[in-house]
Amino acid sequence: MAYRRRPNRISDCPLTAALAAIGGKWKMIIIYWLAESPKHFLALHRLLSSVSSKVLTEQLRELMADGIVERQRTGQRPAPVVYSLTGYGRSLLPLVESVRTWGRGHITRFSTDAKSC
Repeated sequence: MAYRRRPNRISDCPLTAALAAIGGKWKMIIIYWLAESPKHFLALHRLLSSVSSKVLTEQLRELMADGIVERQRTGQRPAPVVYSLTGYGRSLLPLVESVRTWGRGHITRFSTDAKSC
């Protein structure tokens, strides 16, 4: 299935464009886990146990529409699909790692109970 690029309502603002593509609660975490290796939907869902299947599906579709994630069938229908980062999606990894590092410091600043992801 081919996806159209989602419209960015404020196309002249780079921050708005970036946040439209990777903002929200789950997208950077999805990118983080897909950087490790391609994953089936259920594997991603297990890693993000707090997200509903519906929301995970929506987030993956938006990431695909923006060319960050690709979806590949692993056989004939109804075979499961594998999600992976595109080359364009991999260009986000330094940003994701920077945000992750900053987040770790932010957690440490306020607490000693830092979780790892």
